[in-house]
Amino acid sequence: MLAALEQGRAAEEGKGVGKNLPQAIRLYCDAATMGSPEGYFRVGRLLATAPPGLREQRLANAYLALAASLGSYEALKYHQPAAGNAELDADCAKPAAGAESMAFNVDAYLARQSPSQREIARLIRQVAPRYKVDARLALAIGMVESNLNANAVSPKNAQGVMQLIPATQARFGVTRPFDAEQNIKGAMAYLSWLEKRFAGDWRLVAAAYNAGEGSVDRYGGVPPYAETQQYVRRVMGFAGAAPKIRM
Repeated sequence: MLAALEQGRAAEEGKGVGKNLPQAIRLYCDAATMGSPEGYFRVGRLLATAPPGLREQRLANAYLALAASLGSYEALKYHQPAAGNAELDADCAKPAAGAESMAFNVDAYLARQSPSQREIARLIRQVAPRYKVDARLALAIGMVESNLNANAVSPKNAQGVMQLIPATQARFGVTRPFDAEQNIKGAMAYLSWLEKRFAGDWRLVAAAYNAGEGSVDRYGGVPPYAETQQYVRRVMGFAGAAPKIRM
């Protein structure tokens, strides 16, 4: 979720990538879907302060109130009680409809990141072709998983740049998950296996990387989990158009 917050901030402020408020809302909603009160706060703040056409104070109030109830008390600064609260839609990012049509400039974004993140991006692009994995897909997964942070650890104990869980580490010979190069090589071996397993369909590869290949098999496509569906969309957005699409 931290990766989505950081990437959303880049889209909101135009740091490296072009300023794109709907895209920022979409990314903040992704963080919120993963359980981030800060994500809900940022959605509400943007809806309360955006230019006319995107500004929706009643909907902003609903998200700000939700964020405040989850502990984000800064949200109350943007809440306007007189406007009332809209009913929350199941799709947090509905006001951002159309954001996906505007590409996220990965190279421009990376140019504004730390030297260590840029080095990790270079390493992914270098290693991926050795495993017959498209570097665009590999880099997109690294960005979504950890925002290229070699020391990242998730609440489910996924570790390192590519957020490998211990079972996947053992499966692909990763003994030092916080060593960026070894972590990336293990992930590329896994992605290469998934590419063969799902006939090069990037959406299914991404879904399986997030939810497991068994889940993809069980549903015959991208599983109907909100987290996995937003994960796949973000990977596709960072990677560009997939060569095959099967839902």
